[in-house]
Amino acid sequence: MNIKIKKRNGNFETLKVEKTKKMIMLACEGLDGCDPLELELDSKIQFRDGMTTKEIQKTLIQTAIEKVIQTSKNSSGISIKKTNVNWQYVAARLLCFDLYKEAKINRGYSHFGYGDYYKLVKNMVTNNLYGSYITENYTQDEIKELGNYIVPERDDLFNYEGLKLLNDRYLVKGKNGEILELPQERFMTIAMHLAIPEGNKKVFYAKKFYDILSELKVTVATPTLGNAGTPFYQLSSCFISVIGDNLWSIYDVNQKFAQVSKHGGALGIYVGKIRALNSEIRGHKNASGGVIPWIRLYNDTAVAVDQLGKRKGGAAVTLDIWHKDIFDFLDLKTNNGDDRRKAHDIFPAVSIPDLFMERLEKRENWSLFDPYMVEKLMGYKIEDYFDDEDNKEFTKRYLECESNPLIPRDTVPALDIMKKVMKSAVETGTPFIFFRDTVNKANPNKHAGMIYSSNLCHEIAQNMSESELIQEEVIHENGYPEVVQRIKAGDMVTCNLNSINLSKVKKEEFKDCIPLQIRMLDNVISLNKLPVKESRVTSDKYRAIGLGASGYHHLLANSQIRWESEEHLKAADEIFEELSYIAIKASMELAKEKGSYPAFEGSEWQTGKYFERRGYNSDRWKDLKKDIQTYGIRNGYITAIAPTGSTSNIANTTAGIDPVFKKFFIEEKKGSFTPKTAPDLNDDNFWFYKEAHTIDQLWSIKACAIRQKHIDQAQAFNLYITPDIKAKEILNMYVEAWMQGLKTIYYVRNKSLEMDECTSCSS
Repeated sequence: MNIKIKKRNGNFETLKVEKTKKMIMLACEGLDGCDPLELELDSKIQFRDGMTTKEIQKTLIQTAIEKVIQTSKNSSGISIKKTNVNWQYVAARLLCFDLYKEAKINRGYSHFGYGDYYKLVKNMVTNNLYGSYITENYTQDEIKELGNYIVPERDDLFNYEGLKLLNDRYLVKGKNGEILELPQERFMTIAMHLAIPEGNKKVFYAKKFYDILSELKVTVATPTLGNAGTPFYQLSSCFISVIGDNLWSIYDVNQKFAQVSKHGGALGIYVGKIRALNSEIRGHKNASGGVIPWIRLYNDTAVAVDQLGKRKGGAAVTLDIWHKDIFDFLDLKTNNGDDRRKAHDIFPAVSIPDLFMERLEKRENWSLFDPYMVEKLMGYKIEDYFDDEDNKEFTKRYLECESNPLIPRDTVPALDIMKKVMKSAVETGTPFIFFRDTVNKANPNKHAGMIYSSNLCHEIAQNMSESELIQEEVIHENGYPEVVQRIKAGDMVTCNLNSINLSKVKKEEFKDCIPLQIRMLDNVISLNKLPVKESRVTSDKYRAIGLGASGYHHLLANSQIRWESEEHLKAADEIFEELSYIAIKASMELAKEKGSYPAFEGSEWQTGKYFERRGYNSDRWKDLKKDIQTYGIRNGYITAIAPTGSTSNIANTTAGIDPVFKKFFIEEKKGSFTPKTAPDLNDDNFWFYKEAHTIDQLWSIKACAIRQKHIDQAQAFNLYITPDIKAKEILNMYVEAWMQGLKTIYYVRNKSLEMDECTSCSS
């Protein structure tokens, strides 16, 4: 009898098995070890009357992805697992065919594949899915030219997980979730948006940007990936604020956090200026509730403003290790103690000066102070100082406070605080660590401010300061009263990120790719629709960007370089020096064309001290130093290594500078099982993909220190531990990280714990 199959448009047609066979053959074409007949037989499709074509497709995709890891028996009868990563690409092609069919129906064209790009853009603008600025800045002919430049075959570069992630989170869909935009159209729309500031050369640069995006050579930050081209184009990943010790500032930052979270950003919050528990308020003793109640306020905002239900808001809250509330702070995420003083959705970070680490090494005592009482009795804010090589301002003032018997303090062994840090890290993965003196010594813009803390992923290190309310008054204009506030804008940091895929771009090709990335990032600053005005002021002042890297372990494995080797350290030095040189030079060239950032004068870029600190003495570095002194530099901060958690999946490479978690494993989500492997896992690179928890972490620290020399900001650097590790070994890691010159430590990833990932900062 004839079996009827239900098509996607609702019509029924007689089953034609040849169609399914043809689709399977196309999906397997050119992929080693992927036999279409094997997929057809293993899928065991039970055709029945009324079956949908979508059901058939779903079965084929699931069968293909399950074939990535297969169990068989060797000659001795022992079960062994074998991987064939090419089945990931078969599954991706089948999913892509799915998207093509959906787009064809929803957009009303008759052929298979991509449709009319100009017609799509026009329709998306009409339906408020794209911003009207796209058609206002590009003519019909220009959009058609760019549409013709799209290369559909580049969809074959996706593996299944990457394409599924791109579709689930980032492709712009219709109001009812219908597929409209296809992967290459998303890349072209991003490229067009980021090229708008290029004026008459915008079509030229749109093509260049499209190429590096669609070839998966570069990934952009998730807000850029999802928001570019849309009506509300907030393109930055993270924002960082300082809170003053007053109610207006505390709630002002909370309101800013809500706005940032609403539009897909995360926030870094420095709370070290807030007075401690039982401090006085207006002369009343023991009146203050300390920092914990305010952190709980930010915790509740993170939960309440949940980014349209896609994910909860995220914030890292930083406190100084000399603050009297430090012990309560370190218990924020642990499961013991009073739950009314917990903040389970906040990510605590601790700011640590060199002096603490020196006393820790000597097993000496450490004094905890209330910042309010320090300012009241000493006339200065101790948190506003740091130690440079030749000027130990923080240490000088800290010792003055210790010498003043009138200042209340708690004195404890430095080791006791560090034990508390380690206990929390083992249990929760946090606190993140911020080595404040190391960060500020290396700050190229210390002439204009100070860095108190980092962002949620701990790779950003830029000047920051609190905003201050100057005046609030009622004015009568336009026939009604208005309440007007005058605010002195502080430095509210934005992080604008993208990453070069080291597995796809060779060191020799940096000169072609990185200048385009710098231009893209600088254009993000010009274009960005920021939710908070202070962030616009700061963004324009420093034009700070964060060029990073992904595919680090992928590159090492494919180059057959072992993680725990001197060869790795040598490669890290060479790769990141080249990355740094090309990026700084590109920013200088951009300054020739568009001018320097406003705060350039007096910076260590301008004085040349930036290069002297890092020992850049070769002829090419000396020439670059001279060029910058002559022409300036476009961006006050340039490099930062983000975690790239989700975008590296889209690019089918390893995340940031991290080693792989496992070579292969099976992930269970919502009842489905998805086999996953390290990128391009094969017999040649198998033994060079050493898993994170089996690596001697001192090698990772050494490599991080070598890279840090070439990175003007910081790195989202994780430590990996196992449940049987000794406390002394963890302590040694922290001390070694500080001694080697690391600026920050992100998670301590205990093998027995699962950590929340920050998708905002992925790039």
